[in-house]
This record gives sequence, C-alpha cells and structure tokens, in this order.
Amino acid sequence: MFEIINDYDKEIMELDILKQYVEFIVKEENLDNCIFNIILINNKEIRKINKEYRNIDKETDVITFALEDYDDGIKGIEYRVLGDIYISVDKVYEQALEYGHSVKRELCFLATHGILHLLGYDHMKEEDEKIMFERQEELLNAYQIQR
Repeated sequence: MFEIINDYDKEIMELDILKQYVEFIVKEENLDNCIFNIILINNKEIRKINKEYRNIDKETDVITFALEDYDDGIKGIEYRVLGDIYISVDKVYEQALEYGHSVKRELCFLATHGILHLLGYDHMKEEDEKIMFERQEELLNAYQIQR
C-alpha cells in the first residue's frame, strides 16, 4: 500500500502515470505487505527538510526517510512500514529540461530512486551505486519509460 500526497502548489499532470508506475514497482518488488508514502512538494519545502535533517541548506530532488534503517522502527504489525519519499516537483521540471527527457521520465526516475532507498539500496560506494542504478534502469525500461 502506498499513498501519493500532492503538497505541491500546482496541478501535476503526471499524477495518474506516477500512480500506475508505482503500482508496477510494488508488483515487481513484491511489496504487497508494505506501506510507504510519496510526498510531492516544492523547492522551498524540500530545502527546509534538507537543512533540518541533513544540515544541507539547498534544494535537492528527492529525500527518503527509510524507517527500516533504524532499530526502533515499527515492528510487530502485519505490514512493513518503509517510510516516506519527498520529491521536489520544481526539481522534476528543472531536471527534465536539463537532461532532455520528459517530466514523466524524471518523476518516475525519482520515485524509483526513492523506493529503492526505502528498500535498502544505496549509492555511497561505487559497487552499491552500480547495483542500485542498474535496478533503477531495469524498472524504468520494463515499464517503457526511457530517456
């Protein structure tokens, strides 16, 4: 189970596509017993979150809060509570233009990136980055979301 929360200050045309794509990832990654949220916000809000939780005073595209990373995570319930993914929609539009691909591709890419972080993937080491980025591309390509 997941919820997409639109806290962005404008309409987002790609919300239905994002929902369908995340449903695809849930099936592909066997996440039927998991709960997580994707929260869509603007640059101002993600900058506040980045400053408060990472002590980095600038905008970023995606931030995840993976509850299973902590020993005091929620236990003893029938669902895994994975956490929250915050995506800056302002960054989605900026980066789609910068990288020369669609808003749909950038939004789905960032959602994929966030979900994989919730599942324990990381890119701090080169070998881990290779594994995570390959899985991102596999999921996007399987749903025919290409550059």
